[in-house]
Amino acid sequence: MSKKRGRITNPEPFLPLGSDAFFSSNKRSKQQKNHQLHQKLLPSAASSKILKEALLQQKEIQHEEDNEINFSDQNPNNNFALPQLHGLKDNRGEDDVGDFEGFPETQTQFGQHGFEDEIDEEDEKLLEAFLSKDGRLQALADTVVDRIKEKDAQLSTETKTTPKSDEYIELYKGVGKMLSKYTSGKIPKLLRHIASMECWEEVLNLTEPENWSPHAMHQATRIFASTMDVKKVERFYKLVLLPFVRRDIRNNKKLRVHHPLHPALHLALKKALYKPAAFNKGFLFPLCESRTCSKEEARIIGDILKKMSIPVLHSSVALLKLAGMEYFSKTSLFITILIEKKYALPYRVLDALVAHFMKYYDESDVMPVVWHQSLLAFAQSYKNELTKEDKTNLKTLVGRQRHNSITSDILMELNNSRNRGEKDDDLMSISRPHSLVTKTIQEDRFDIPDVPMEED
Repeated sequence: MSKKRGRITNPEPFLPLGSDAFFSSNKRSKQQKNHQLHQKLLPSAASSKILKEALLQQKEIQHEEDNEINFSDQNPNNNFALPQLHGLKDNRGEDDVGDFEGFPETQTQFGQHGFEDEIDEEDEKLLEAFLSKDGRLQALADTVVDRIKEKDAQLSTETKTTPKSDEYIELYKGVGKMLSKYTSGKIPKLLRHIASMECWEEVLNLTEPENWSPHAMHQATRIFASTMDVKKVERFYKLVLLPFVRRDIRNNKKLRVHHPLHPALHLALKKALYKPAAFNKGFLFPLCESRTCSKEEARIIGDILKKMSIPVLHSSVALLKLAGMEYFSKTSLFITILIEKKYALPYRVLDALVAHFMKYYDESDVMPVVWHQSLLAFAQSYKNELTKEDKTNLKTLVGRQRHNSITSDILMELNNSRNRGEKDDDLMSISRPHSLVTKTIQEDRFDIPDVPMEED
């Protein structure tokens, strides 16, 4: 059997209640806090002395106030006397406050009646602010609004000022040197900061964008197209991106025969099309208006326009603008590309395209093949949306400006189409040929003619 466990006894003797003589503890005695030290009760003798001194001081203050009131009554000719409202102090008893009936309406608290003329406008505003209940809140709100306006004005002046100090100039020139050698990785943060500045053109010129690498131009186009508004992006496309792309094609067309444009700039043009309005006004229209666009430039930019999706509205505006320009062979190429997208164009754009082609009715020179191709694409895509008069005019135009292989296709498209406003039923009734067979052919399956077979 297991041995029983012995009882644990306390070796220390029990102490009587209230005796701390032999008490010992391992815990440290805590020091009393400050508020506990000051909360000790004062003896009655000390408290009575304090009350007597307080009463004496109160009587002295009351005596001084009575003397001041008597002095003001004896000298009524004072120019200005402050109102004595000490009788309403809170240290008086509740009975004294209750006995006060207020000032009479006929009496004034100032010694002279002409005091109101001496108050300035600023003093009146301050007085109204103190007397009104919401005066403090209004004054605080006014100060907050004033400070906000001052801060906005300060920020606007800071953003409008161009960095003319040598430190800023050297800083952005250093950014330009980094961008001239940039191939991959993180882009400098100052380039993102340029996009948010009001004077971004001056700061951007400090970085010398004509010396950037194609990869840096791709990143800059991506940043500016996503952060700037349309007008600023249009300026960037026209002043920076367009000259850079044309220079790259011109310098590298012999080195890169099949693909003269750098792949990074190819991506940059795709990113630029994310702002189609800015691309049309800042890149496509200036390129066509310059009348110096080469075949390589037109082919490369045309391929990008084919692959990318352009909204119908911006495509319509581009066709309307290109149709109104003076004729240039590369313009016809861009018109053909936009027509082949087969968007639902407004009638105004279709009429402008018809007028564009009819301008060359009296042209004595033979029109190039690109012009005939654009007319064929127009007839194939929108033949059912043209009026009968437009089709007649185009037929006469094709009769004067003929091409050996394209003119016949244009006439076929114009003849086999319905006019604007007509339905498909009308077209079927007109174009359906008359059948010579009046009844169905009946065959007898039992009277089948012999079929000659080959001899074995």
